[in-house]
Amino acid sequence: MLSVLIQTLNDEERLARTLASLIGGAVEGVVRDVIVCDTGSTDQTHRVAEHAGCLYVASGGIAAGIRQAKGDWLLLLEPGARLAEGWIDEVVAHTARQTMPARFSRARGSRVPFLSRVFSGNRALAEGLVISKRQAAALSKNARSAEAIARGLATKRLDAEIWVAPAK
Repeated sequence: MLSVLIQTLNDEERLARTLASLIGGAVEGVVRDVIVCDTGSTDQTHRVAEHAGCLYVASGGIAAGIRQAKGDWLLLLEPGARLAEGWIDEVVAHTARQTMPARFSRARGSRVPFLSRVFSGNRALAEGLVISKRQAAALSKNARSAEAIARGLATKRLDAEIWVAPAK
């Protein structure tokens, strides 16, 4: 079972797009819970989360969300990222046999040219992150954000694709 964590700040439209891509995982019984960790939104992010049945955490940041997660594995996503069809089987297979974190492969239309990647700020969470709850909890003691947890980790590349969220 997987808990999905999404850290937001004024991301109501982007959050809705991401949540829509998770419906298949909820129907299949893979996604146990979705936790939206808000960092001070002034828009309707909380309404989008609550209407979708997510747990909305307004204080404590990503660490509070990790503590409340029910799954043994976590999927950290940026608001606006969308998982492509086929992600469920790939994540289930990975969590059954691996202990190391994993990232999704960028969908073909979401790939950035090499020089653009080199000269622009690379977002560590752009390709999502599948990580054990135990490892995420340990990393969250020194990290103030989901991005900080994802930065610098050695990961496996999953065959499933993600449509990366556009930069804010």
